[in-house]
Amino acid sequence: MSEISDTYRTVVVGTDGSESSLRAVARAGALAGACSATLVIACAYLPVEPDDREIGRAQDVLRDDAYQILGSHPAEDTVRTAAERAGAAGARKVKTIAVEGSPVEALLDVVRREDADLLVVGNRGLAGIKGRLLGSVPADATRRSECDVLVVHTTG
Repeated sequence: MSEISDTYRTVVVGTDGSESSLRAVARAGALAGACSATLVIACAYLPVEPDDREIGRAQDVLRDDAYQILGSHPAEDTVRTAAERAGAAGARKVKTIAVEGSPVEALLDVVRREDADLLVVGNRGLAGIKGRLLGSVPADATRRSECDVLVVHTTG
């Protein structure tokens, strides 16, 4: 275990508040706690535009797969809830960040800014035509990350 504790000093995990993403947060919290690492919990959000009907239509089509959060206040609530889950799993040093932007870009930006050693993502992606059109957060983040990536199996 000493090799792992020497390797990971800063762990970043993304959440959208879904139960699936909170499972990844818990796993990241347990790992960060075991490594005495700082856990950075990030949530991406889009700014709320009063007349932005396109986002509403996209959410209607995607339903449960509409993982993008609208507005900074819901994102801040999401990371607070995730921090509680991470603490219960063993994380001792937790930092929360709500980041404007798309999920993958926001996560990779946080990884760079925090000089993270590890990015943790859940395996829940978008299946079928939705995934081909919009891409998968876990797959895109894994492919583009410059640090180690742990993909947590969060779905049955």
